[in-house]
Amino acid sequence: MRYALLDRGDRLSRELADQFHDMAEARGMVRDDKSPRIVVSIGGDGTLLQAFHRYRDQVSKVGFVGVHTGHLGFYADWKINELPELVELMSSTEPTTVSYPLLKVEIVTNGGTSTYLALNEFTLKSVVGTLVAQLNINDEPFEMFRGDGIVVSTPSGSTGYNKSVNGAIIHPHLEAMQIAEIASINNRVYRTLGSSFILPKHHHCDIVTDPEASLAVGIDHLILQFREVRSIICSVAEDKVHFARYRPFPFWNRVRDAFIGFDENDRESARKRPR
Repeated sequence: MRYALLDRGDRLSRELADQFHDMAEARGMVRDDKSPRIVVSIGGDGTLLQAFHRYRDQVSKVGFVGVHTGHLGFYADWKINELPELVELMSSTEPTTVSYPLLKVEIVTNGGTSTYLALNEFTLKSVVGTLVAQLNINDEPFEMFRGDGIVVSTPSGSTGYNKSVNGAIIHPHLEAMQIAEIASINNRVYRTLGSSFILPKHHHCDIVTDPEASLAVGIDHLILQFREVRSIICSVAEDKVHFARYRPFPFWNRVRDAFIGFDENDRESARKRPR
């Protein structure tokens, strides 16, 4: 088993990383930072996003595993006290692969086209003032937006920024992307839908802005600035991200645990409740 590991960089994460390497070596696992089969993230969801972007060019070949060191990580299956169990399973068990859709973002400027993949979301804001943008769906005009910004999320990323601006949560087995507004301004000139909307695979959304505007572009945790942007094309990517699961952790359980909270007392009460 070839693996790579990224940690958050704090003392606890570094200590856990050292423990993982020692246990992995004792079980015959090989550390391979260039071409791993499994990429382990120790920290939080931000650490896993960094791991994803580091191995973006190998995304079809690797599986990701998350260990969270603080609050429950949405992408992380394992707690810090479960590290020995994880290493044992990785060294002896073939994991189940769970695949989630990714977002493809093509930014077309006068100098060419830059293409990015996002695991969570793409965000677009103006560097100065409000953002003004024409949104076209499948090359047909849809709406003229003015406001703080636009969020385009993957199904797994629908629980992040998208949710905070009242977007819906989408199960990641659905190959789709969601477009949500950030504080839109609606009047007779600028009229938007006023709610998020979901596009399936093989649809695309083009965002056209003033080419003179300076734009702040977010690709997950990465923040970039662009000028002379002719259009931004968002679509569901052909590639998917793969998570190596050594035990089941259903998506809706993650949502429940992250946003609602649930413990064994709740589970026992639910079992006793009359149906």
